[in-house]
Amino acid sequence: MAMLWKFMRVAKYSKTTALSSKVKVRGIPTHSRHSSSKSVPSDFGANAPCSNTVELLGKSYPQDDYTNVTEKILSKVGKNLHNRKHHPLWLIKEQVKEHFYKHYLGRRGTPLFSVYDGLSPVVTVQQNFDSLLIPQNHASRRKEDNYYLNRDHMLRAHTSAHQWDLIHSGLDAFLAVGDVYRRDTIDSTHYPVFHQMEGVRLFSCHELFSSIKDGEGLQLFEQGHRTAHKQECHTMEAVRLVEFNLKQVLTKLMTHIFGDGLQVRWVDCYFPFTHPSFEMEINFQGEWMEVLGCGVMEQQLVNS
Repeated sequence: MAMLWKFMRVAKYSKTTALSSKVKVRGIPTHSRHSSSKSVPSDFGANAPCSNTVELLGKSYPQDDYTNVTEKILSKVGKNLHNRKHHPLWLIKEQVKEHFYKHYLGRRGTPLFSVYDGLSPVVTVQQNFDSLLIPQNHASRRKEDNYYLNRDHMLRAHTSAHQWDLIHSGLDAFLAVGDVYRRDTIDSTHYPVFHQMEGVRLFSCHELFSSIKDGEGLQLFEQGHRTAHKQECHTMEAVRLVEFNLKQVLTKLMTHIFGDGLQVRWVDCYFPFTHPSFEMEINFQGEWMEVLGCGVMEQQLVNS
């Protein structure tokens, strides 16, 4: 059984910074398209590469009718600002890492969560969508919302594109950090290139219930029915414990980042790869601002 969370735009690019410095708690939108996406800005939506291939990070990708990545966007790829020491993105990443390394330890006293911040932003369409149970006709796949190298490859739209591979490699607790790309209109909170940090933790029956008095008889799974609060294969006791753990971990993290006295509220939402799903909002300058999306991972993803 697993839980997933994703910090939204960990830090945005200002237009000035982004044009002079070149460069996976939301992922897939709650409704019909990427969350908070808008129409593509004209200066980032034109001037596609002129040759028959897209050259990127030492590899060549044949162009086809899906190719829509622009030279301006390609110039941002590979800068890895989140790994540049003392850059604001690096500082935030390190602050989060320090928090998790300090507070979440494994059996031998070593950090429970491993961190992956060097994964390639070029992914397959299968990684970005299919591996996350996103239907073929889902609006989030549209060319208007993504940067495609061709029909098979794209710039990741979320760090969730790496989720299946990392779990399949045997990991059960990890953080993934990286630059992500969406065809957003530039405004005070949006830019076509931004960063996400994502966390995943898988629980065994022992890990989830070991601290519960008389918890030996509790189970993770059952043959039940899907409701608004749980998946058909999960017991209500397991879901409640995972949800409590998830919200507690993220509330502590946000307090660590923003300070004590933080006003937090949770909003029920929908993601294709988690159920139940939630968004966290914090009160910032008198307004509620979403900072992450999260939820209990669809068991089908773990089983796959």
